[in-house]
Amino acid sequence: MDAARRYAAELLGTLLLVFVGVGTAVFAQMQGGVVVVALAFGFVLVGLVYTIGPLSGAHLNPAVTMGVLLSGKISVVGAVAYWIAQFVGATVASFVIWGLVRWGGVADQTGALGTNGYGVHINRGGTAVLEVVLTFLFVLVVLVVTSRVEHAGFAGLAIGLALVAVLLVGITLDGTSINPARSFGPAVFEGGAALRQLWVFVVFPLLGGALAALAAPLLVAPSRHFRAEPDAPDPAAPDPT
Repeated sequence: MDAARRYAAELLGTLLLVFVGVGTAVFAQMQGGVVVVALAFGFVLVGLVYTIGPLSGAHLNPAVTMGVLLSGKISVVGAVAYWIAQFVGATVASFVIWGLVRWGGVADQTGALGTNGYGVHINRGGTAVLEVVLTFLFVLVVLVVTSRVEHAGFAGLAIGLALVAVLLVGITLDGTSINPARSFGPAVFEGGAALRQLWVFVVFPLLGGALAALAAPLLVAPSRHFRAEPDAPDPAAPDPT
């Protein structure tokens, strides 16, 4: 039952993250600009980290789950379940956005349902580098701040601000993915070039998350007070044997 609640939290959290973030781009980018879109993503993530973080860890991003998996803080089964929940949540959110544009009389201010893409302001190679670097930074912040219990109260704020920062760097270039689920959902309904280019926004964010998992131990000293993920054993707990 606890596992099902964690997976449901990841599904719901990713749904809300994508709906608010991508929805802001689709519905208000022309009026608000890049800064408003970045802030919408960051603000909703801060709220979700504090709301569902104690239950599921609030990954809400397959690249974060990749980093957590390689750090040994979640089981393979748990990671796969998180990935499924995240992709489903993003797809449902994107369907709602698509439905509002198609049937709700809402204008798509991105012209492409808020999808990620390259070719206008950056080429494929540049996109690959950008996504690796930005995802590395974001996932590194997530892994490090959630590993320091003395800063636990500020973890959500740090994570949200990190998301805002990487979005401000990349939105005008490729839309800033750093989250394969966020890219997948809109691409499914937009189709065309967005779907053909989707693999770039899946592979390279996952690579960035994996690299962050390798770098994080250099910044976090081993501690008995390490905060484990919900389905991982807590190293601070007494040995039941």
